Amino acid sequence: MILKDIWLDVKAVKARDPAARNSLEVLLLYQGVHALIWHRFAHWFYKHRLFFIARLISQLARFFTLIEIHPGATLGHGILIDHGCGVVIGETAVVGDNCTIYQGVTLGGVGLNKGKRHPTLGSNVTVGAGAKILGSFEVGDNCTIAANAVLLKQLDNNVTAVGIPARPVKIDGIPIPKVDKNEVAMENFCKMEARIKEMEKTIEDLQKELLAYKNDGAKESAGE
Repeated sequence: MILKDIWLDVKAVKARDPAARNSLEVLLLYQGVHALIWHRFAHWFYKHRLFFIARLISQLARFFTLIEIHPGATLGHGILIDHGCGVVIGETAVVGDNCTIYQGVTLGGVGLNKGKRHPTLGSNVTVGAGAKILGSFEVGDNCTIAANAVLLKQLDNNVTAVGIPARPVKIDGIPIPKVDKNEVAMENFCKMEARIKEMEKTIEDLQKELLAYKNDGAKESAGE
């Protein structure tokens, strides 16, 4: 099973990385593949409760590849870790099949409690360079997380998310209509300005009426 997963990882790189020329080159020279190979053995020891050996293997892999994958993380097959430097995948993270992860990505946890605290990625998810996915929630199948985004909440299937914090901008490849907050603010401002002018005119009319009333009263007093 481990050898099959390794072969599927090699095929994934060959299929999705234009720079990959042949499978042998990928197997021997790609640190993302090396990190996955080390992890699959470390994960086997972790599942058999040989935690020290599992962690030793993962630390050796981190030293040689600059990719840190906790031996407790569950990874599917056909995963591409492209370039890979600075990738961190936490203990309870789950990565589905055929995912693509670029350099500097963090699948991290929040809080100090034990148990599930890292994200779960569905199948065919792409995570851009430097993106951070933090917390125990699910990212649906076929999602794309933009470079340097910080995702803090669940995503449905087929969603593209960007920004800090990340927000959906496309569903099924169709852009989500943007609400222009500036336009709303300007509309409100115009209404307020019109209302203020109306109030100023009312006050001015009242002042004129009051002045006329005072003048009439003064004339009546003088006539007496």
